[in-house]
Amino acid sequence: MNTQSTAPRKHRGIADFVMNNVIMISLFLLIVIIAIMEPRFISMRVVRDILIQNSSRMIIACGMTMVLISGGMDLAAGRIVGLAAVVTGSLGQVADASRRFFPNLPQLPLIVPLLAAIAICFLFGMLNGVAIAKFSIPPFIVTLGTGMIIWGANLLYYDLEPNNSQPIGNIQPDIKFTGSGYVFGSIPVIILIAVAVVLVVWFVMKYTTFGRSIYTIGGNRDAAEVCGINVPRTLIWTYALAAVTFAIGGFLECARTNGATAAYGENYEFDAIAACVVGGVSNSGGVGTVPGMVLGVLMFGIINYGLTFLGVQPYWQKIVKGLIILLAVGFDVRKNIRKK
Repeated sequence: MNTQSTAPRKHRGIADFVMNNVIMISLFLLIVIIAIMEPRFISMRVVRDILIQNSSRMIIACGMTMVLISGGMDLAAGRIVGLAAVVTGSLGQVADASRRFFPNLPQLPLIVPLLAAIAICFLFGMLNGVAIAKFSIPPFIVTLGTGMIIWGANLLYYDLEPNNSQPIGNIQPDIKFTGSGYVFGSIPVIILIAVAVVLVVWFVMKYTTFGRSIYTIGGNRDAAEVCGINVPRTLIWTYALAAVTFAIGGFLECARTNGATAAYGENYEFDAIAACVVGGVSNSGGVGTVPGMVLGVLMFGIINYGLTFLGVQPYWQKIVKGLIILLAVGFDVRKNIRKK
């Protein structure tokens, strides 16, 4: 038996395992380290709090996953989230609120603010998709520009009389229930909604022609066209459906916090991109999975909650998150080089 040849293979096998499962291993080690420093971190209450705080972010990251896999980018995501939150809050206040956004508007059913937020955000997503697919403008430029437009429009809307840029509150109980309510006694509704959205996006990306087309376009756009894929139409729908997930995230942020301001959603796009990249979604397109994205969101959620739990300053949290992003991208590049 040639022990010299089996030893390198064994080491390569271990290295490959670590390389392919670096996120899972890092997540496990992170939990262990925080638990050793503060044993109270391991409890159902902490798990529930982390999931509640990151449910809307997970939904937003679902849309960003689709966009990144297509080879694109959406820097307008956070502003779309903020717009959806303000639209939801303005249309979803109780009838006897002390300062209503629309004083003469009757109290509306939950479905109306939700559909209004989704419809408006869907149109902005379509705008992004059309500009990118039909006019070949780089996604970075398009979404940076539309993000500024959406922000300005949201500020103008938020400043309407009689609101005058005041925080919107007194949200209807049925809307609040989706963000802070419980079913079966202890299961948060917002977590169930996040799970449902994640499962839908996972199914679409893994088992539908549309999802496979997104992967093909992100991997090689020319090859996608040769295969008969309608690239412009697919990209337009990718950005439009991503905007729908951003709208749902904004709706839930309003519901969870019982209000909204025009500042909601600020920098959420960078959190979503970071979670996707750490979760193995390639920023050059064609590679990534929804379960990987979920792990990326959970990792940052545990970092934020865990370091706060330990009393670490928020400034250090940013440094830790930045280091993790660099390490994740480094491992991803190294893994791709080894495959080649």
